[in-house]
Amino acid sequence: MRRDHGAQAGAEDVQIIRCPEQMRLDFHTLDVFTTVRFGGSPLAVVHGADGLDDRQMQAIAREFNLSETVFVTSPKNPAHSAGVRIFTPMAELKFAGHPTVGTAVLLADLKAGTIDAEQDSIVTLEQQIGLVRVGVRLKPGEPGFAEFDAPKPPQDAGALPPVEKLAAGLGLIANEIGFENHRARCFAAGQAFAMVPVSTREAIAKARVSPPHWEAAFDEQGIVGVYLYTRQCIHNKSAFHARMFAPALGVPEDPATGSAAICLAGAMHHFDDFPDGTHKRVVEQGYEMGRPSQIVVSNVVRGGELETVRIGGHAVRVSEGRLSI
Repeated sequence: MRRDHGAQAGAEDVQIIRCPEQMRLDFHTLDVFTTVRFGGSPLAVVHGADGLDDRQMQAIAREFNLSETVFVTSPKNPAHSAGVRIFTPMAELKFAGHPTVGTAVLLADLKAGTIDAEQDSIVTLEQQIGLVRVGVRLKPGEPGFAEFDAPKPPQDAGALPPVEKLAAGLGLIANEIGFENHRARCFAAGQAFAMVPVSTREAIAKARVSPPHWEAAFDEQGIVGVYLYTRQCIHNKSAFHARMFAPALGVPEDPATGSAAICLAGAMHHFDDFPDGTHKRVVEQGYEMGRPSQIVVSNVVRGGELETVRIGGHAVRVSEGRLSI
């Protein structure tokens, strides 16, 4: 911007104020844990984010206003695929499932280009929680599929407040909480979720965040989100129907939550007492939001212990563009 001093210009140097050069970053959006666009959980992936600071990343995540936005950076170890940082509209997460699946599928797809045969690859992502290896399968004309081992196994993190308190926070009645031997408990796999079994799909459909009871039931416990699940499903191939609320993170409801599904695996092992072997279950989520999602959860049990939890799902590209920062 030039400042004109009129008649005094000869006596005083003209000052030039230079605006900083704009940064332009490519981005993609995907729908994750679905094979069709406009289903599943939407995700934004911003490439070449090395020059962004925390404040800028958080502002961009608020702008996208999706459950999560991923920022791809150069890996610290050149043998790895990428560095990854994950933000909700309000906070950074050390790890999240659907960003891991979506980012891995996207990076593998971009690297592969046009393919004429099935192709498998490993994408290694440096996340805040540590290194996450993701197996990706690409098929011509089909959405990619990614699967990863949970970076931390789910741990029983203790009991939750009395069922009457939980029900009030969810707009339900006490006898709608729990089924069979499943009771509400907290499980953590890097992040802690309240795992709340609900008796019927009718009850889970009417659940909602009910302030101020919500704060007393959940926020005071240091919980990231509340995951409701029931055995009554829409599809015969599904084992559980689920919903997830995380208002403290700026996510009123999430269409698909891979990190919470890891904790569900902990609840499955705790209450269903799986024998040794691999037990694969499909979890359906997002139907109440009009964004149907399917998450594949595999429990690997050895010696009576839950050794590994594997999370898998598809991802489909929706849009691409460029950000000006």
